[in-house]
This record gives sequence, C-alpha cells and structure tokens, in this order.
Amino acid sequence: MGALVEVVDWVNLALLSALAVAAVWLWRRRQSRPAMWAAATFAVLALVVDAARLVPEDPGTLAGEIALRALIALLVLFPYLLYRFSGSFVPASNRLERLVGVMTAAMLVWTFALPDVPGEDEPRSLGFQLYLAGFLVHWTVLTIVVAVRLWRAGRGQPSVARKRMRFLAAAAVLITATLFLGAFLGGGDESAAELLTGLLTTVSALAFLVGLVPPALLRAAWRRPEQERLGDAVGELLTASSEREVADRVLPAMSDIVGARAVALVDGSGRLIGSHGAGAEDLDAAARRGHAVDIAMPDGALRVWATPYAPFFGDDELRLLRSLGALTGLALDHARLFAQEREAREALQRADEVKTQFVALAAHELRTPVATLRGFAETIESKGPQLTSEQLGRLESTLFQQIRRTADLVEQLLDLSRLDAEAIAVEPRPVEVAPVLEETVRTAAGERLGEVVVEADARLRAMVDPSVLERVVSNLVVNALRYGAAPVHVRAVQNDRHFRVVVEDAGAGVPPEFVPRLFERFTRSRGAAQPSGGSGLGLAIARSYARAHGGELLYEPATPQGSRFELVVPARPVEEPSP
Repeated sequence: MGALVEVVDWVNLALLSALAVAAVWLWRRRQSRPAMWAAATFAVLALVVDAARLVPEDPGTLAGEIALRALIALLVLFPYLLYRFSGSFVPASNRLERLVGVMTAAMLVWTFALPDVPGEDEPRSLGFQLYLAGFLVHWTVLTIVVAVRLWRAGRGQPSVARKRMRFLAAAAVLITATLFLGAFLGGGDESAAELLTGLLTTVSALAFLVGLVPPALLRAAWRRPEQERLGDAVGELLTASSEREVADRVLPAMSDIVGARAVALVDGSGRLIGSHGAGAEDLDAAARRGHAVDIAMPDGALRVWATPYAPFFGDDELRLLRSLGALTGLALDHARLFAQEREAREALQRADEVKTQFVALAAHELRTPVATLRGFAETIESKGPQLTSEQLGRLESTLFQQIRRTADLVEQLLDLSRLDAEAIAVEPRPVEVAPVLEETVRTAAGERLGEVVVEADARLRAMVDPSVLERVVSNLVVNALRYGAAPVHVRAVQNDRHFRVVVEDAGAGVPPEFVPRLFERFTRSRGAAQPSGGSGLGLAIARSYARAHGGELLYEPATPQGSRFELVVPARPVEEPSP
C-alpha cells in the first residue's frame, strides 16, 4: 500500500502544480482581480505541496525550523486567499472582512510564536493542540464561507458558470475534509487513512481544476441547453420582419446564455429597440446592480447587465454574444429593409387607392354639373340668335354660376385627395389671430359680412398653420351662413394646452339623427336639401385639415339653439420676434 500512497502523492503533486500553472496563466491572460486572487491561492497551495518534500519532518537547524513554520503559514494563508477570491466578485460586509483579517493575522502570529512543532510520531503538547484547533476552525470557517457563497451565487447563473462555481464550492469542502482526516486519523505511511487523505486531495484538486479551467468539451456539454435555445432563436432571427421581432426572438436566449439581469438592444442613435429582464424605466437600476458589458454591432449595440461572476466564469459565453451581435446587426438591417419595403408598398397602395377614389368621386360628382354646363352652352350656341338679350343674359349668368360651383367642387375634391395622400404639409408658425380671422370671414361671408361677429383678443398670437386656420374657419362660416341663421359668432381663445376657434350660429341646428354622419363626405341632412350650392364636402375637408394639424373638429348643439363647431389644436409656445 505504501507504493500506492507514493503514486497518489506524485499524482497530487502534478495536479496541484498544474492547477497553479493554470491559475497563473488565467491571471496573465485576463488581468482581472478574481484571476489575481485565484493565481495567488493555488500558487500558494502548490508551493506548500512542492516544498513539503524538501523540508525534513524533524528539522534540526534554525533554517529548517523557519522553513517549516513558513510552510504552515502558507497553509494558513490558503483559505484566506480562497476567501478573497470569492469576495472579489461581491464584497462581503465590513464586519466580516475585519473578522476574517483579524483571524488570519492572529493565526499567522501564532504560527511563528509556537514553542515547537512536534513530529508525526511525537506527542502533541497542549499548546500545539490548541493551535491545531484554532487552525482547523480558521480553515473551516473560511472554506465553508467560500463554499456557501459560490454555491448560492451559482443558482442564478447559466449552466457553465453554475457548474464551475459548484465544482469550486465542492472542492473547498473536500479539501477541508482532507485536512480533518490528516489531523485526526494518524497512522504510518501505508495506513488506509493516509491513502484516503491522498485520494480526497486528488478529488479536490480535480474539482478545483475543473472549476477553474474546465476542458472545452466539458464546457460545450454543459452549455448545450442554452446553446440549443440560442440556436432556435438564431434560426428564427433572419425571418423577423421588424426590429421589435428581432429583439423579442434573440434577447431572451442571449440573457439565458450569460445569466444576465437585463439585456437591451439599441440602435446607432441610442434609441432602445427592445429589452429583456427589465423595462425601459428599470434599465438604470439594472445597470447599478449588474456588471455592464457593451457589445458593439453594426449600427447599434447590445448592452448586457450581467452578474459580477459572468466575466470570470462566463467569458466564453460573452465571446459568443459578441459573435451573435454581428448576426443580430444583420438581422436588424434585414428587418429595417423589410419595413422600408413594406412602407413603400403600403404608400403605393394608398396612393393607388386615393387615385381610384378621386377618379370615382370626380366622375360621380362632376357628371351632373358638367351635363348642366354642356346643356347651357349648347342652348346658347344653337339658339343664341333667337334669344332676347335678357334671356341670353340670364343663361350666361347661370352658366358662370355653374362654372364657379364646378370649380369649387374640383378644388374640394383635390383638397380631399391631397389630405388622403398626406401630401399637405402643416407648418405652424406665429400668427396674429384676429387679423387672420377677420380677413377669412370677409372673404367667406362676402355680402353677408354684417351677419358675422368676430371675437378675438387683438393681442392673441398662436402657433398654427394659417392656411389650415383659413380653410377650416372659411368652411365653417360658409356652412353657418348657408344652413344656419344670423348672427354667426366666431370666437378664438387659447389656454395653456389648446388653441380653440368656435363658430356658432343661431339656426335650427343639426337634426340629432344626422349628427353621427355629419362629417362624412357628400352627406347633407334632409333639412339642407333645398338648393344651397353645397357639395357635402365642406365639413369633411375641415375635419381632415384639423386632424392633419394634430387637432380635431367637434360639433355640439348651441344654446339656446343653433350649431356650434369647435376647432381644437394643441397649443405650442409662441416664439417672440427678436428686436
């Protein structure tokens, strides 16, 4: 059995040396704080194991005694360094930090203050037994804190990070069990206890090695659940037809693969496209709690708020996200092109529908006036010499009246087609309201100007498009004079939120049953069926202009009678002219 123990010792020496080399290599490659503490931890452990073969069990010289105490001091440092490694991710409380520091410093002082260190077969003094008890308590407390901390932190991590952290936690427990066996189960070189201790050291060394630098094949096997989900998401990625679909399909899988608290996708201007794990209002809080990683991609960025453990335990996963960032950027470009193509197609369809509607409306509405014009023109042409000057004058007057009416109808149809096609640009600017209303009323009322009263503060200025204001008020005044009764009041007011123009007449009002259809095209109530020259388009055009301005045109019965129309548009601050 002695030969077997010797083989196990050499295996442990090789494993612990490899563990130290791997930890130092990791630190040199990453230059991170956790990697630094890991390198110090396992370099100390390997140094203890390697140097123990050179230091005699019963040193007879001062140099040998100092070397032995130094090795014991390094053993005291090992759990402290391991504790600092686990605390480099999420710092512990100040109280715990002070307690651990004091315990370690006391054990180091005690190590060099011991009167003597008995050999393996020598009796242990009471002082040494107390020291051994303190040593075991110190080691056990620190390694258990490390194991619990890593095990609990691994719960929310993806598969690779979780398993690595749990291997390290298990290794910390195993090496503590090894220490207890070595302290209490004495025996010769060939004893079963010594073999068991060696085997436990082997298992703990392997666990540390797998937790620190797991082989690539093992990582791939651990990562399979997240990678399968990510593969499914990537398979659907290029079929996404919008930026939001891209975000919804890939962000949850990206979050899973690194155990992120939140993941956000932003475009080149910083606009949030989509997020997972936190809403837009919670992203700042997620940034404060997590480790922020920005992954650049074409015309945008992927912002990942991972746990503090992710950069050390999930470095391969973060590299995978960087590769996926490029693919996500391509998917976003594809989605944007698809959206642009769809918008262009919809615009063409809308333009075609507007054209079709315009042609149909023009053909339907112009048929009667054009037939009338043709009839008058043919009568004048064929029977002009036979008509008296009075008859000819009446025909010509009626003909010109029909021409004006037809021209107004054509203008209204063009207005509707431009509004439907969203081809009218609304450009609000500072307007002196009272003069605009007075001029609009003067033009719309004509000879009936005396029947209209304009009420607007001469100092009132509003940010509106004057052409929209003129079109809407003109239509409302013409309708009020045509279908209502005098007096017609035009009032303009502005509060902090809205600019309002009210046109109110004293007529019979709109029949209640007709109100739902009041703003439809080519509709007139039975009460307005008498010849009035109206086309049934005025109110439809006025409401369309109001909505193009971001406002609304409303109707309600006036008090005590009549019709009350109200143009409401959002109020905007008026820029004062510079002196």
